Amino acid sequence: MTENTDKLDLELWLDKRLVPRQNKLKAKFWEILADVGNSVDSEKLMQIHSTSRGAKLSRGNDLLGYPYQVLDLIRDFDVDEGLNIRILNWFGHGLFLFVLIGRNHPKAPLQQLSKNNWTFDQSPSPWDYPEILLKGASTNSPTVDLFEKSTFYQWHKPVQISGELVAAKTKILDELKKLIFLLS
Repeated sequence: MTENTDKLDLELWLDKRLVPRQNKLKAKFWEILADVGNSVDSEKLMQIHSTSRGAKLSRGNDLLGYPYQVLDLIRDFDVDEGLNIRILNWFGHGLFLFVLIGRNHPKAPLQQLSKNNWTFDQSPSPWDYPEILLKGASTNSPTVDLFEKSTFYQWHKPVQISGELVAAKTKILDELKKLIFLLS
């Protein structure tokens, strides 16, 4: 469907229920991600990666026109030796868990991630979520050749949540705990 750029959608513009409803939902997800970040044992993150800088929550309003929220854990983005765990909440698209592992990182559980339903990302940039999630720049069956050609290792996994606040938080924490176990 093409959008008529000569017309203003005044019905949408004057819908007083839409924006507060979306803002309330954003606030609930922000609360979930903050609680998840505060629930992760920082000492456990230090055991996985000694230069862990803890958790950071951030947000944006325009990833292909959709708002998003990000929780980063560990926060070492070096493509050679770094490690980062990211939870991406992309409105209109879903919730995803990412792990970025430097090519020379000693705790790169490539086989274990593959066996646990993680998808290996093939985008030249770890931040190109449209390429990875929408255009399929990823594989469930990475080869040794693919690993050798990659300048970094990034994996992702969708997290299916329910509409209940506590259940959503629990599901995210369960997936995060599984990942932390694989990285330990």
